[in-house]
Amino acid sequence: MDWMKKAGVIASVIVVGGAAIHTATDNKTEKSVPQETATEFVYPFPAQADFAGEAVPLNIIDVHERLDRELMVNANLHASTQLVIKRAYRAFPVIEPILKKYGVPDDFKYLAVIESGLVNAVSPAGARGVWQFMPATGREYDLEINDYVDERYHLEKSTEAACRYLVSAKARLGSWTLAAASYNGGVAGVSRQIDFQQADNYYDLLLTEETSRYVFRILALKEIMSDPLKYNFRLLPSDMYPVIPVRQVEVTSSIPDLAVFAKEQGINYKVLKLHNPWMRDRKLDVKSGKKYTVDIPTEGY
Repeated sequence: MDWMKKAGVIASVIVVGGAAIHTATDNKTEKSVPQETATEFVYPFPAQADFAGEAVPLNIIDVHERLDRELMVNANLHASTQLVIKRAYRAFPVIEPILKKYGVPDDFKYLAVIESGLVNAVSPAGARGVWQFMPATGREYDLEINDYVDERYHLEKSTEAACRYLVSAKARLGSWTLAAASYNGGVAGVSRQIDFQQADNYYDLLLTEETSRYVFRILALKEIMSDPLKYNFRLLPSDMYPVIPVRQVEVTSSIPDLAVFAKEQGINYKVLKLHNPWMRDRKLDVKSGKKYTVDIPTEGY
């Protein structure tokens, strides 16, 4: 993976703080007065940037400052950012080839990072999974969602759904940057602002606070995760979360008890559900003619 090759074995930048000792002398006594000074690591700002091959106009003051904000925020969310770097080692090998298959630029893998932190998150509004689909949108893009199966939790299938959404959004809005913004603000919402403001460039539009920050958050995570060392993240290859090998079992009939099924496959119920989070019940109801593929880990579980 390119971003991991760039990172290699990542060393740390040591932040040194010191105390300056000033002495004042009078006729009777000599006193030492410590005055603490702080030395902070200054995060580098890129000379140029692009999203999906589309240039970011960093010469515009507010654009420069909005990216600076997101870089500083995410570079200082040290534990959270380290976690997504670790998770990406496992998730990106799944996401990257699917993006390529649909002709979606590789940069969109960082959209998944800012949406969910690369975990199957649940939002207060009801969006779920790594790509954070709402139920109606998930079904619109062919994800099965019911009491037994929720493919928003299926990384491969939800990535394919996200790709179909993004290809459609790009065709309607004209750029990948606007397509990314629409993932937060909606195609209709972004289109309305384009028509009202008579501007068709994301960086020229005044949008809601969240949508205005959205692409800059993607850009910040792309910048940091592409070269973690530059942003003072000290991680070794052994720190990364590895891809766990699996064998796949095709299921064409209902499974009344997934705990029993797991035992038959040589694993336990917990491991089965961890590797197949799209299974949402203790059983799997399979309709006639339907087929599911279940991942069974072969090691590292």
